[in-house]
This record gives sequence, structure tokens and C-alpha cells, in this order.
Amino acid sequence: MTGRTDSVVVVGAGLAGLSAALHLRGDGHEVTVVERLPHPGGLAGRLDLEGHRIDTGPTVLTMPELLDEALAAVGERLADRMELLPLHPAYRATFADGSALDVHTDAERMEQAVREFAGGREAAGYRELRSWLTRLYEVERERFIGANFDSPLDLLGRDLVALTRMGGFGSLAGAVGRFLRDERLRRVFTFQSLYAGVAPRHALAAYGVIAYMDTVAGVWFPRGGMRAVPQALADAAEAAGVRFHYGAEVVALERSGARVTAVRTAEGCVPCDAVVLATGPGQSARLLRGRARPVPLRWSPSAVVVHLSAARVADDLAHHTISFGEAWDRTFREIVGDGALMSDPSLLLTTPSLTDPGLAPAGRHLQYLLAPCPNLEAAPLRWDVLGPRYAEELVGELARRKLVPAAADVTVLSLATPDDWARAGQAAGTPFSLAHTFGQTGPFRPGNLPSRRGNVVLAGSGTTPGVGIPPVLISGRLAAQRLRSAQ
Repeated sequence: MTGRTDSVVVVGAGLAGLSAALHLRGDGHEVTVVERLPHPGGLAGRLDLEGHRIDTGPTVLTMPELLDEALAAVGERLADRMELLPLHPAYRATFADGSALDVHTDAERMEQAVREFAGGREAAGYRELRSWLTRLYEVERERFIGANFDSPLDLLGRDLVALTRMGGFGSLAGAVGRFLRDERLRRVFTFQSLYAGVAPRHALAAYGVIAYMDTVAGVWFPRGGMRAVPQALADAAEAAGVRFHYGAEVVALERSGARVTAVRTAEGCVPCDAVVLATGPGQSARLLRGRARPVPLRWSPSAVVVHLSAARVADDLAHHTISFGEAWDRTFREIVGDGALMSDPSLLLTTPSLTDPGLAPAGRHLQYLLAPCPNLEAAPLRWDVLGPRYAEELVGELARRKLVPAAADVTVLSLATPDDWARAGQAAGTPFSLAHTFGQTGPFRPGNLPSRRGNVVLAGSGTTPGVGIPPVLISGRLAAQRLRSAQ
């Protein structure tokens, strides 16, 4: 990119946009953030109902050092802006045969848990797997996750050789299977590929880095709920001189030739030297009026999320409890290939009030139930009719699995379906954006520089490096680096 970038408008105050704003401000740019919602967060949204402080977006926080990095760009520290509580265990996994495993990030505790769960051979395999995951992250961290790409040739180098030797371009299921024989344990270290929109047997082994983040680096929860994360970033940015316009939706980009000179909202125009679009691929495409990609994009599965208020909770719940159904490959085939609901669902039940009781009224618990489902492109289902009924079925399934004492003990506060994600501007009705297939990974993923002749940079889950809180925070930094190089 060439030309002036003194004044930058960031469109979208989600985590990617806030990260970009902090890094840009730290580099000396004048920064204005324009956000259509009345508060920061984007997909990391918030909803207050009947005394419950609900997070409507991601619930799993890993790699908090990336938050510290963004704040450090403007001279701030994470510890001064929010309190992060480590989760021990990171997850509790339950299985159809009645067994359960607490997933610890401490190596010794997890090795002992695996030994008691599946025997000494699997405990030794876990140690080897942990070492492999750690090495995988070290190899990928700078070149594959934390770098801008201009060409597939940018991958060439020692890290590519190392990743190839580690089997990074094989199957994730196959890679984990080299270390663990127990099918239940294999699920614990491969289910994360669903975040990337691909079944474990089809996902690249390179995406084992997500399992590293969850099961090795650790899982955290901010006091006050996940909303505390974007609020802290926005507060720090504002204190550093970043200007925010909330409740202002960008409807068009004003241009002079190939360059954008202002962003237009219903209230008027905000002039700029450059723009960071941190709005998601659907909205970005509309604003850019760009050409279609030669190869059609493939979207990740979506999710139904049921927000619950519980009078009491099961005794053995963790903050995050994963309930695996008996089916596994069939589950992915149904939601990814067949466009059908899971016949034997695997579910994530998060109970944040176990960690922070202030998120719910006295005598109640707040719970989120997440069930993966097809996106609207794979299956344009009538969610206005199906949604409430499916939510009731899912709550009944929780009761059958004894994850809630009884269905009568919980009340549905709110429901989010693919239709709701679509209304929020998410393409194909999925909050998980583009699937991480081989053709949508690394330099093959839509790049963050749509035109070298222009002055627009992209950030967020639809561009590099990808989906999840750590990648979108990195995407904001990478966007800022593009503009830094233009000065």
C-alpha cells in the first residue's frame, strides 16, 4: 500500500477492530472507530435480561497475552484494565458411556487424570501429544499465524519444512490418533476443529494449535463476563485518543479513484486517509462492491445458542462442560455435509455464574447451551418455527444426560439461531465465518489487502489468520502493520 495513512477510520468495534485501533494509535495514527451498535464488542455482544448479564458471543478465552499486546501498544497493561480468572479445569468432558474427564492445562494433573481415566499407555501418549502440540504452536506462531501474506511463496522457509515433517498437512484426527488410542480422548483433542468449520478427519493437523490454546496454554474468564474484554480495549483506546462513534452504521465508502476518502453513515461522512474494515466478510464485500472470488467460498457450520436461567445446577458441572454424544463422524456428516440437525448431539454447556456469581440474580445460575448446526447456505431451515422447539429438545437432552437436574429447573432467557446471526450481518448465518479448508487457509484465505492500489485493509475472522478470539486479535495487529508499511 502506498500513500498517506495519517488518519484511519476503523469500521467495527469488535475485537478485531479494537485491536487494530490500539495498534494503529500506538503507531501514531489518528484513529476513529465507527460502530453500528451502542457499545463495543461486535460478535462479542451483550444482553441484560431479568438480572442476568448475558454474553451473546464467544465464551472461551485463550491466549490473553494477545490482549496485553494490544493494550501495550498504547502503554497500558491488561492487569490494570480487567481481572482474568484461570479456569481449572479448562473443561469437563462427559461421554455417552457415563464416563467423565476433567481437562487440565497443568501437565502433571492432566497426565494423572488421563492415567486414571484410560490407563498408563494413554497417559504416556498424552505427554507425547502435549509436546507435539507445543512444538506445533512454536512452528506456526510467527510465520503461519502472526504474519501477513502476499503470496503462497511467503510460506517457504524452515518453518514450512518443520511443519511438513511434523505432519501438519495431514489429517488432525490422524495426527492425534498417533498418540492416543482411546476414542474419547481423541475427541477431547480434536473437537476444536469445529471452531474452524471442518470435521477432525478433514481438518489439517496444523489446526492442532487450537487444541494447544485450549488444553495447554489455558482457558480464562474475565470477571464481569466476556463483555469486559471489548469494553476494556475500547476504554484504553479512548483514553489514548481514539474517537468512537457508536450507533452509526456505515452505509457506503466515498471514493476518489481507487482510494477511499471518507466513510458515510446516515448522519454524515467521516473523512480519512485509510480504512480498516473489521465488519465481517459479508458486510465488507457489500461496502467494497468487489468482484466474486473465482472459487466459491465455503462457510463454517453455524450454532444454536440457548441462554438459560437455572434454579439449581448439577453437582459435577465445570465452567465449561462438553457433552459428547455417542455418534461422532456421523455428527459432522449431518451438520457439514447433509445440512441436518445432529441426531445424537454433542453440546457445550457453559455456566459462567459458577466462576462469577454476580452474572445472575441471587439464587439463580446463568447458563449457555451451544449446539452446532448447519449454516443457512447448507440448509435454509425455518428457524422461526424450528428454533423454539429445538431449544426445548436440547434442554430435555441436558436433563436426560443429567447436566441439569430437571428441565423444569431451567428457563429459556434468549435464543440465537442462524437467522439471528444472519440479521446481525453474518454471511450464511454463521458466527464462525469462513471454514478453514485447505483452500481457505493461510495465503489461500481471503487476504487482508483487497487492492494494492487502494487504501482499505480488512480485519476479522474472514481474513488471515482466521476464526477465534486469538486470530481476530492478531488480524487487527496485521491490519495495522499494513498501514504502518505505507508511511
